[in-house]
Amino acid sequence: MMTTLVWFRNDLRLEDNPALTAALRTGAIIPVYIQARGKNALFEGGASRWWRHHSLLALDNNLRARGSHLIIRQGEALTVLQTLIKDTGATAVFWNRRMAPAARAQDAAIKATLKASGIEVQSFNGNYLHEPWMILNKQNKPFQVFTPYWKAVIAAGLDLPTQPAPEHLPAVDAGLASAPIETLGLLPRQPWAAGFSEWQPGEAGAWARFTDFSPKVDAYAEARNWLDGSGVSQLGAHLHFGEITPRQIIQSLRTTHGSVLEPRGVEHFVRELGWREFGAYLAYHFPHTVDAPLDERFNAFAWRDTQTEAAADLRAWQTGQTGIPVVDAAMRCLWQTGWMHNRARMIVASLLTKNLAIDWREGAAWFMDTLIDADEPSNTAGWQWTAGTGADAAPYFRIFNPILQAEKFDPKGDFIRRWLPELARLPNPALFAPWTADAATLGRAGVLLGQNYPRPIVDLKISREQALARFSQIKTFTASSLLD
Repeated sequence: MMTTLVWFRNDLRLEDNPALTAALRTGAIIPVYIQARGKNALFEGGASRWWRHHSLLALDNNLRARGSHLIIRQGEALTVLQTLIKDTGATAVFWNRRMAPAARAQDAAIKATLKASGIEVQSFNGNYLHEPWMILNKQNKPFQVFTPYWKAVIAAGLDLPTQPAPEHLPAVDAGLASAPIETLGLLPRQPWAAGFSEWQPGEAGAWARFTDFSPKVDAYAEARNWLDGSGVSQLGAHLHFGEITPRQIIQSLRTTHGSVLEPRGVEHFVRELGWREFGAYLAYHFPHTVDAPLDERFNAFAWRDTQTEAAADLRAWQTGQTGIPVVDAAMRCLWQTGWMHNRARMIVASLLTKNLAIDWREGAAWFMDTLIDADEPSNTAGWQWTAGTGADAAPYFRIFNPILQAEKFDPKGDFIRRWLPELARLPNPALFAPWTADAATLGRAGVLLGQNYPRPIVDLKISREQALARFSQIKTFTASSLLD
């Protein structure tokens, strides 16, 4: 029998937690969370920090309900672990693996140091279906295109076992020092997160969200594109913080539907889980891509300088003041709720990288700071896909037309009207492109372009032609792939 530190990070749950389950087999456990400080602290955006605060509260409550509690410390992770080992006599540290490159490097260094001092260290696959090094092509190399990758994942198996939450846990010494969660400084000092109240971080919140979505999954193939979010699961943050796992989701869907490869809606939803897996897979095999294009031809691409000529355009995009309604609605939704629909993410990313010629890394950084589900591997993969610089990427000349996208996926204009009340009285189609409306239509709706709503900061047609001209320098596809 030994004492094991179970180090919680982005696995804030008790059910289907491999590190926790394995540690309990060895003897006593001490659940630990470390809020990193110092030069080795990894960046986490304000919206994600808000979520982490509430998820930690939920985890601690779950632990206390089973006779234990979370030991919370702040500082440099290795130093804190070494101190806890000394204070508790622990002889092992268990954790679930992280896939962001900087986190993996940090974990590898900590593991090596602890093992060198005689401490047993074990890490586990807590948040993904398969280890990224297990899925390779026939040449024993990593896939760079999603479809063959996903076929290989399916062949490796989707029906994976899950582990129940422990009914009881060993008590933790009441004298062991632990910082209150409120002292970690995770909540914003300004009340900008007031709109986050609709979210319920934590394991129970994850299951409530999934339970609400489950009856809708059959319609997911079509409904997943509606910009109001009514057809999607909104499980991204719960998955990122490890409050629910893909294994659990697939097992539940298999129980209710018999198969996760049909019907069409279920298959599409599980495939979207696969895209999350693919993001982690790319981050593992190509770690440099978190801040560099996978397609090396783009290393010398002439993005506009956001310190000078493009500074105002970037700020207009960030604040939802581009004058393109569907883009502005999506960006304001993000700021007020911490979430954005995936279709909207592609639309706003296309405008930034194609029409405005601003580096995808600027957009990725903004998302990492403002999304509650900010997950570096998924975020990087999504931005590189839209910019045309990454694996399985959309060709650079695949440019979303935001007017047509709004007409197709917000046909009644409900999404735009919710987030842009200054345009609410405009009729369709003027709502989607107010600069095309006549003065009488704008006047009846109380819209004053350039005053209570901005004129477009970019001409969509001209900027599209300019984007095509820029791309012609590295052209590899045919113009027949254009997406309206």
